[in-house]
Amino acid sequence: MKNNPRIEYMKLLKIIIFYLFFSFLIFHSTGLASNLGRQHTISGKTMGTFYTIKFISTQKESPAVWKNKVDVRLKEVNKKLSMYDPESELSRFNRQKISIPVHISSDFYTLLLTAKKLYQMTDGSWDGTVKPLVDLWGFGTKKRTNQIPEPDKITLAVSKTGFNHIHIKKPQMIDKTTDVTLDLGSIAKGYGVDAIATLFTSSGIQDLLVEIGGELYASGKNKKGEYWSVGISRPDKQFANQSLYKIVRLNNQALATSGNYRNFFEINGKTFSHIIDPKTGFPVDNQIVSASVISKDCTFADGLATALMVMDVQKGIKLVNRLEQTECLIIQKKDQTLVSHMSENFDDFVMK
Repeated sequence: MKNNPRIEYMKLLKIIIFYLFFSFLIFHSTGLASNLGRQHTISGKTMGTFYTIKFISTQKESPAVWKNKVDVRLKEVNKKLSMYDPESELSRFNRQKISIPVHISSDFYTLLLTAKKLYQMTDGSWDGTVKPLVDLWGFGTKKRTNQIPEPDKITLAVSKTGFNHIHIKKPQMIDKTTDVTLDLGSIAKGYGVDAIATLFTSSGIQDLLVEIGGELYASGKNKKGEYWSVGISRPDKQFANQSLYKIVRLNNQALATSGNYRNFFEINGKTFSHIIDPKTGFPVDNQIVSASVISKDCTFADGLATALMVMDVQKGIKLVNRLEQTECLIIQKKDQTLVSHMSENFDDFVMK
């Protein structure tokens, strides 16, 4: 007996309707799960400070699993970039003889490319070879002295600096033409932030906030479905008076802040901060107390914030205004009053 065309058509139509309805349920249940993903928070210690990570995920892996992944990755980064570990990749390079190329890891290589970029664009205001000066002033790996070094010692230390003496070559090779030593502390935390952000986003988790020692990167949105809002601290030497100076909202961006109100010493009422001008060999003395940078990655933002602490304010603002996807806030203290200097579009990120 022949099949009834009408009956066959109705069967086919039912199958199509069922398939479309089932597909509709899968699509919307997946979207719903994504929107209702739980927000988790993990924290720990790294690089002599603390980290905090907030992320939203529907994945089955527990926060404890993610914390282990984070700790492993941060230990890996620290093992390569730490100045305090004598066996770190950076420390070994500092002991390396001149004019002998050595192969370096991808982490070290990537960081040095950003370091070179910062050195060149800031005309040496950021210099990753300031280690002799930082140590001399007691802010580095040597013993804290809280004393002003002798002028001849400062001159000697300046002569042992200059990132231009470091040559970065492909594939992942590096050498130095003089006996310079690296201090990448001003961008290492930023690099750690970027490494952890990549760890999550490459695993499919796009909504997260990564913070290490005040440097951070925000991706996606928070549990309210809004872009992450983060605070910039009021630059005050008294921790008890700490408050928020500005709150900004980030959209797949990093925020890094450098300041001279935490690590310093005083002699006869004059403050000497840990931020050293590579050209003069002395701590900066330009009334700038804080510099914050918003950019697309935290490594760059971290280093540029340090450079802006050293540079003339207007020169720094002009530099940032020439850069794409980068904004800044520089705060000066004049007669006990805080004065803000913003790049062209920084105010667009400030929550009113």
